[in-house]
Amino acid sequence: MSISHLWSREFLSKRSILWLLFICNALGTIYGYIWYGGQMVDTVNHGYIWQVIFVPDSPTASLFFCLALLLLLYPPKRLGSALFQQFIEALAVVTSVKYGVWAVAIIFAGQAQGDVLAWQDWMLVASHTAMAVEALLFVRLFHYRWTALTGPIAWTLLNDTVDYTYGVFPWLPGELYDDLSAVELFTYLLTLSSGFAAWIFMRYGNSKRL
Repeated sequence: MSISHLWSREFLSKRSILWLLFICNALGTIYGYIWYGGQMVDTVNHGYIWQVIFVPDSPTASLFFCLALLLLLYPPKRLGSALFQQFIEALAVVTSVKYGVWAVAIIFAGQAQGDVLAWQDWMLVASHTAMAVEALLFVRLFHYRWTALTGPIAWTLLNDTVDYTYGVFPWLPGELYDDLSAVELFTYLLTLSSGFAAWIFMRYGNSKRL
C-alpha cells in the first residue's frame, strides 16, 4: 500500500476511519473547552454572557468538524437537512483551517519575540496543524458548494469583530500584546484566506466537481 493511499477518498471514507477521527476530534473538543475554561469564566465575570460563545474558537471549530463527520456517517435525506449539512461542512473547513493556522502562527510569533515554549505549546502546534490538514483533506468527501461558504465566512468575521471589539480573543503570549493591532489584522486576513482556501479545495480538490 502506497503512502498516498492514506489520503485517498477510498481510505478517508471508510467508516472505521470516520469514527476514529470523530472520537479523536471529540476528545480534543472536550479538552479545548476545558483549556478555555478560565477565560470563559473571566468573560462571564467581566463582560456579557453572550460573549462566551465567541471565546473558545478552536474547540468550537473542532466541534463543527465532529458534526461534519457525523453527517458523513449518517447522511441526511431531506433537502433542508442536506442544506444544513453543506453549511456545517463549510463551517468546519473555514474555522478549522483558520484557527489551526492562527494558533500555530501565534505560538511561533510569541517564540520569535522571546516566549519560551513548553511541551503544551508543541502539543498545540501538532493538534492545530492536524486541524487544518484534516479539514482540507476531507473537502473531497464534503458536499458544500461556494454558496454555502458565505455564511461561515460571515460568522467567522463576526467572531473576529467580537473578539477584538470586546477583548475576548484567545489569550496571547505576553510578548504579543504590544502588537495587538497586527494580530487583529492578521486574524481578519486569515479568515478571508481560509474562506478562499475552502473554495479552492472544494473547486479543484475533487475532479468529480469539475
